[in-house]
Amino acid sequence: MTVRSGQGRQGDGGRTLPGSSAVPLSAAYDTALLDLDGVVYAGGEAIPHAVEALGVARGGGMHLAYVTNNALRTPEEVATHLTELGVPAVAGDVVTSAQAVARLIADEVPPGSRVLVIGGEGLRVALRERGLVPVESADYEPAAVVQGYGGPDLPWGRFAEAAYAVQRGVPWYASNTDLTIPGSRGIGPGNGAAVEVVRIAAGGRVEPKVAGKPLPPMHRETVLRTGAERPLVVGDRLDTDIEGAFNGGVDSLLVFTGVTDVAQLLVAPPEHRPTYVAADLRGLLVEQPEVVAEAGGFVVCGGWRASVSGGELVLEGAAGADVMDGVRALCGAAWSAAGDGGCAADAGKALALLGL
Repeated sequence: MTVRSGQGRQGDGGRTLPGSSAVPLSAAYDTALLDLDGVVYAGGEAIPHAVEALGVARGGGMHLAYVTNNALRTPEEVATHLTELGVPAVAGDVVTSAQAVARLIADEVPPGSRVLVIGGEGLRVALRERGLVPVESADYEPAAVVQGYGGPDLPWGRFAEAAYAVQRGVPWYASNTDLTIPGSRGIGPGNGAAVEVVRIAAGGRVEPKVAGKPLPPMHRETVLRTGAERPLVVGDRLDTDIEGAFNGGVDSLLVFTGVTDVAQLLVAPPEHRPTYVAADLRGLLVEQPEVVAEAGGFVVCGGWRASVSGGELVLEGAAGADVMDGVRALCGAAWSAAGDGGCAADAGKALALLGL
């Protein structure tokens, strides 16, 4: 088995080329730590090819764990939903930011403390598992206030309760601060947007302690619950999934079925550069081709050659060459040119050549 994580391994701040693997990723890694929204499903419906790809990976012996910043539902509800979609799962396969933030709070307040909850049932269940008591009003003298995504129907008055508590100096926690969340109709506001509402109402001078990806509490929770030895983080977001893998020093696969597009990936700073890229979860089932830096600043992958010239990303390819290989070549050229920053070269013509 040959796995090359690219020039500059994940976690050392120096990745300039996407990695390669001579065997399918499902064989190179023992556990896939899969994000859900934008990776496995969107708006409750399975993303194309996700069910089939995960079935093949699981059948080949890869352990599938589902790691989500969405704190709305309980692990049991998430597992039931996945099973209904055709992805068999049990509650123990699911790790949520609600579980991570509940552990964080439990480590910092007395046992049995009241916690003001602004969010869904997943957050309440996670708090009870840690021996904490969820309450609904700032007037119940909570020891902490916690926010998690509560769905599109969360009443506006819930944000006011959080603001009242924060104004009184109650310690404030958030399951995550994702500003957006993908759905079947497009990209909607996430828990991070709701956190901003409370922050502004509370005077703008207090910030919550955050547990979710990409921060260490979520990585800690994931490691404790999955026991993965060779994990691969799989996600659609650079600022949560990929940065979380970077912070944890593990490899990652970015799929283009959710929030991130290729243009955003090309300008990514080192902490947002994935080890591998794929159009969708079928990328777990195939080898990852080698990306090679050649003399003269050229980067080659498959039938494509990319470079930066005159402030522009230049791409040349053979007829019928794989589009994702073109993306990998462009990443190599852009990241190599940018170093520890973000590439400023114009990618418009190169992306048009790929039909992106």
